[in-house]
Amino acid sequence: MPLTTASSMLRRRLLTSLRSRGGGSSGPSRWTSPGHEERPKGLFMNRTPPPPGQSRKWEDWELPCYITSFLTIVILGVGLSAKPDLTIETWAHDKALERLKLETNNAAAAESD
Repeated sequence: MPLTTASSMLRRRLLTSLRSRGGGSSGPSRWTSPGHEERPKGLFMNRTPPPPGQSRKWEDWELPCYITSFLTIVILGVGLSAKPDLTIETWAHDKALERLKLETNNAAAAESD
């Protein structure tokens, strides 16, 4: 019984808060008010396309942005592929190989004596 009462109170509070935040018909809000145009133009970024046969002009920010993006990808690709392998597994493997080599050298020296 107390669970049903608590859930109904919670549901009531949520519904009233949704109505007051634009979920209902409580009037216009800045999130749900209509735009300044009667209907959208349907153009990307609201820009009219250039006339046929003409290409779009680049904006001032485009060339530096594209160059920087390309150089970042190249630098990261080269840098990350050339970074040293410093994992604990590689270190342990190298140490195990060194010990194995040392043991075989000691065994070979003991046999030759």
